[in-house]
Amino acid sequence: MNNKNLILAFALSTLAGAVWAQPAAYPNKTIRIVVGFAPGGAADYVARSMSESFSKAMGQTVIIDNKPGAGSSIAADIVAKAAPDGYTLLIASPSSISVNPALNPKLTYKPSDLVPVSKMTTSPLVLAVTPSSPIKSVPDLIAAAKKDPGKLNYSTSGNGSAPHLGMALFNLLTGTEMTHVPYRGGAIAVTSVMAGETQVTFGTSPSVLPQAQGGKLRALAVSTRERSPLVPDLPGMREAGLPEYNIEFWYGMFVPVGTPPAVMKTLHEALRTAMQQPSVKAALEREGTEVSLSSTPEQFGSFLVEDSKFWVNLVKTANVKVD
Repeated sequence: MNNKNLILAFALSTLAGAVWAQPAAYPNKTIRIVVGFAPGGAADYVARSMSESFSKAMGQTVIIDNKPGAGSSIAADIVAKAAPDGYTLLIASPSSISVNPALNPKLTYKPSDLVPVSKMTTSPLVLAVTPSSPIKSVPDLIAAAKKDPGKLNYSTSGNGSAPHLGMALFNLLTGTEMTHVPYRGGAIAVTSVMAGETQVTFGTSPSVLPQAQGGKLRALAVSTRERSPLVPDLPGMREAGLPEYNIEFWYGMFVPVGTPPAVMKTLHEALRTAMQQPSVKAALEREGTEVSLSSTPEQFGSFLVEDSKFWVNLVKTANVKVD
């Protein structure tokens, strides 16, 4: 082989090596969505409602990985410590991003370890009791709680969860005392009321409404000040006698800090495509939840700054403690 051919062969081999070394385009493998609550609850329902459409939009298999516990802190910690490559995602609520850090300064992750992609849904919380209960309205619940302070047990999806804070605010505004019983997810918390282990639950719409519609729970009110078009048959808190009360709940998607902007853009666009599918919207609306998307990750970030102020202030005002 002459020198000219040797130089050509070397150049080709070098070019081939460079092409081989370049990373494959994102995404090129299975994507994991981590959910901080047990199967059957609202977070799990939101994730599974959109996972098929999201998989199609991403062109890759998507798996749901439930990691319940510690008010969703376990899941948040897993994602915060994952590689920032767009293959480990978190569906989170205010619990992971605002409440838990305010309740526990010793958490193994910081909110800044997680980067917002987009808000996904909003919904009211729903206050409910067992159908056999003599409590048929919010005033009835207040009267029963005042008659026997601490006797009524209320179930939630965990310490630091939005339902936990929602009921803490309820106790504060009504001057009542009810005992908190935390569970590892909304579905389990609701089941505890149906089984008679607890008497009251304050949960997300997808956890509570199917059981209320099936006659296994009696829904009393929604957590928003006015009636919600998502749950038009239930009074809002103003109508129930608590005009100062107003809580709206959300879920959003987050990734580890350091995730490349191009990956963030791909995720945001795919999520918007998935969440806007009529089948996804219909599935969520049946459970009292509506699609609520951020126009950009930056818009979601700006929303979180103000929203976190609300939840952190609520922790302080209601003097919420980890039970």
